[in-house]
Amino acid sequence: MKILQLVLISVLFAACNVSPQPINYGSDVCHYCNMTIVDRQHASQMVTAKGKAYKYDAIECMVHSLQDEFKNTEMAHYLAADFQQPGALIDASKASYLVSEKLQSPMGANLSAFQNEEEAQKAQEKFTGEIYSWEQLQIHLMLE
Repeated sequence: MKILQLVLISVLFAACNVSPQPINYGSDVCHYCNMTIVDRQHASQMVTAKGKAYKYDAIECMVHSLQDEFKNTEMAHYLAADFQQPGALIDASKASYLVSEKLQSPMGANLSAFQNEEEAQKAQEKFTGEIYSWEQLQIHLMLE
C-alpha cells in the first residue's frame, strides 16, 4: 500500500514539473511558425506556470506568440538562446537583444540575445544595430 502511495506521489510531482525542456534541434518544431528548430543561436522557449513548454525557432516567434496566443497566460520561464553560446538558454527577461541586419535570425527580425548589455554592446561594435531590453523588445515587435 505504501509503495502505491509513493508511486502516486512521484507521478504527481513529475507531472507538476515547471521547468524548461531540452530542445531537440533538427526534430522539434516551432510552436508559432511550424518550422523545424535548427538554429542553436536563435531558438527560444516559454514554460507556463502549469509546466507546459513551448519551443520556438526564433526569439521573434516566441515574442509574437506571447503577444497573441499567450497574452493572458501566466508564464514561469522565458528563455532565449545566448548568441555567444549556441544551444545555451538564458533568462530572456534579463537578456539584452541586438537587432542587426548583419546577424540574420530564422524569421527575418535580425534579432539575437545576449547574456547582458555589455555582451550586446560588444556585438554591436562588430555588427552594428540597435540594443533592446526585454521590455523594449516587446514594443519593437508589437503585433499589428
